[in-house]
Amino acid sequence: MSSSVGGGSAGGGGVDMVSLLEKAKDLDQLKKEQDEIVADINKIHKKLLASPEMVDKPVDTILLKLRGLYARAKELSENEISASNALIGLLDGLLQSGASTAQKKKIVGEQKKKRIKSDTDSARFSAASMRNQLDQAASLKGEQVAARVKSDDEKDEWFVVKVIHFDKETKEYEVLDEEPGDDEESTQKKYKLPMSYIIPFPKKGDPSSAPDFGQGRQVLAVYPGTTALYRATVASHRKRKSDDYILEFDDDEEDGALPQRAVPFYRVVALPEGHRQ
Repeated sequence: MSSSVGGGSAGGGGVDMVSLLEKAKDLDQLKKEQDEIVADINKIHKKLLASPEMVDKPVDTILLKLRGLYARAKELSENEISASNALIGLLDGLLQSGASTAQKKKIVGEQKKKRIKSDTDSARFSAASMRNQLDQAASLKGEQVAARVKSDDEKDEWFVVKVIHFDKETKEYEVLDEEPGDDEESTQKKYKLPMSYIIPFPKKGDPSSAPDFGQGRQVLAVYPGTTALYRATVASHRKRKSDDYILEFDDDEEDGALPQRAVPFYRVVALPEGHRQ
């Protein structure tokens, strides 16, 4: 690269033009990678739309893969911005050194098209992802889910509730606590909760689609005989995905030890990030 981008000599301008074309090739390679990521994401979107039950669980290999693809798309977009800025700097130098008008128009036009296409792809990512999330949320009507119904500075309280309705405009669930505790009002209680306060349970009739939490993993699980969920640790390895989890619940100490309790796989979900108990 020329040591003086804005130099006035013809030789300096030639060197700058070579650098400019090299940077343009780098940008074109980024675009090709972005197209591959778009193709992979669209494949997963089609798979999810064809089989919505695949996302009725909080942690799933396909969702983790989708998140990784979006993260890579974001990284490529940021790299594209850096490469575009470098090209703009070189173009400014060429403008000062009197590069030919035809060359400048061609390169600027190509980069403008790339930026417009990138913006369109990014918007498509966001719109498709949000549509999928809203459709999945609406499909939970009538299902029991884990819900964070209370929260304060010290702890979060999670209960099993039934989804009555999901409003796609406000992105809120309306849920029903069908079994209020002894310290609650005797009537069933309704809540309106944001999407982040709801975790779908695995399907009871489809163990193969449920996440498999290994020994030592912390989870959120329904305490036996109640509708409340608490943090627990997986105490042993399961042989089959349909087997119950053997869990040790936090603060469940008896005679100086934590008893091991069996909980059905369809009443165990991933521990939410930042959970307080």
